[in-house]
Amino acid sequence: MKALILGGYGVFGGRLARLLLRDGVDVFVGGRDLDKAAAFTRIHGGTPVAVDLARDLAPISEAAPDIVVDAAGPFQSYRSDPYRVARFCLAHGIHYLDLSDDGPFTAGIVALEAEARQAGCFALSGVSSVPAISSAAVTRLSDGMTQILVIESVILPGNRAPRGRSVVASILAQTGEPLAVWRGGAWRRHTAWTEPKTFLLRRGDMRSARLIGAPDLVLFPQAFAARSVIFRAGLELGVMQRALALLGYLRKHGVLPNLQILTVPLLWLSNLLRPFGTDRGGMIVTVTGMQQGKAVQRRWQVIAEAGDGPFVPAVPARSIIRHMSAIKAGARSCISELQLRDFEEAMSDLSVSFERFETSAPTLFQTALGLRWHGLPAAVQRLHSVQDLESFSGRAGITRGRGLIARLTAWCFGFPSAGRNVRVTVTITRNGAGEIWERDFGGRRFRSHLAPSQRAFHCHERFGPLTCELELPVADGSLRLPVRRGWLMGIPLPAFLLPRSESREFAIDGGFHFDVGLYAPLTGELVVRYRGRLSPDA
Repeated sequence: MKALILGGYGVFGGRLARLLLRDGVDVFVGGRDLDKAAAFTRIHGGTPVAVDLARDLAPISEAAPDIVVDAAGPFQSYRSDPYRVARFCLAHGIHYLDLSDDGPFTAGIVALEAEARQAGCFALSGVSSVPAISSAAVTRLSDGMTQILVIESVILPGNRAPRGRSVVASILAQTGEPLAVWRGGAWRRHTAWTEPKTFLLRRGDMRSARLIGAPDLVLFPQAFAARSVIFRAGLELGVMQRALALLGYLRKHGVLPNLQILTVPLLWLSNLLRPFGTDRGGMIVTVTGMQQGKAVQRRWQVIAEAGDGPFVPAVPARSIIRHMSAIKAGARSCISELQLRDFEEAMSDLSVSFERFETSAPTLFQTALGLRWHGLPAAVQRLHSVQDLESFSGRAGITRGRGLIARLTAWCFGFPSAGRNVRVTVTITRNGAGEIWERDFGGRRFRSHLAPSQRAFHCHERFGPLTCELELPVADGSLRLPVRRGWLMGIPLPAFLLPRSESREFAIDGGFHFDVGLYAPLTGELVVRYRGRLSPDA
């Protein structure tokens, strides 16, 4: 078996070369710089080959490999003829793999399907942590689920891990740029390197990660019929996280040009910080779905120690080469080509460990209501079953109070103006055990945060400095939300200073309806009342 690795002396290509050499593969280490390739092979073994991907590809066929692995990248920059290398390989009867982390590139390789079948070869793109390992994990975790609600993956490298120029360029190419993410059954616009979320890698090791592009975002909505697909990555050092977030903010608002021009200086700066942090990295894949009528969440993770984290992205190519006879001819993204246990076996000689968990995943209202939940109509349950982010749209009529206190209260909390048949959208985002509700009435937006209460059949809702505890009685198919207690900036309020809520959610002809009335403390006068209907946007 002969394998030619393009970028074979780079961060990931070099580790793949070392893994294949352990397996007894005849490895050719290719790249533009023959001296670097030769230096690598003198230490680790293999044969150096000079290959400039932007120019003559003849050295590939002259080496006569059985398979070529493109580990060079960044694949976002393969613009004029992105599949030139893959097409050349197929034309010469050579199997092709790449370690692409770019969604459109990985998805687009299907354009070579006819050429691959005619050559009797396979051309697989994304043969790396994502989507190769992540898709295998999703397939394993979703076994037995009748519906997949959320797929969330995160990669958390250790700060001492080496980083190559192409990896840094790939991150900077996305930071601060628009990012399309499939959430709640619809494509939604986000910004790359925003929305931080904390993950527990292992006890005492909390890591932060942010949204960024990956092949999973493009491929998984259709491949797994998932309602939401999310991908995040994180840097171990907080100072690096915040610096990149600042650059992203400046890029988003047009202060900075394309951040890729900063690749070299930022790579130099990041290498100065390499002595800090740890050499521990990890990857986490979580799937939330329905099984036997209940929401469950399953999590698989791999933790790499002793600096072995950078080997993980190279493992899928190693595993594919080990199982070449089982790979069918054709050109496609590397989604569930092998089983998760095949990839785990291919990591058996690395300092890695695997963990798998399963927990129930009730939403805020399911937990708070207990058995009362089953007294709600399906349309009301649907609104309160959001596992990630979903939006609901409809129409409403709005009435506003005219008294001074009512007007002042409505102004403070941003409640909408009076109107008839106003377009309304409610976006619900799950936030840990709580939820964030953003209401948009004809362009007038206001937000509240809902959280669990220690009292059964209650929840908390916070509007800015005001927090109210709502009781959740269910009767005749309606959910009511009266205010029972309140705090202003954490200070308990006496009953006579509490706002009064006459609000209910119910169903008519299978559709969700709401009637929300808020009344001012002291005077009891109407602040705002809005009545209408909502339907899922998914």
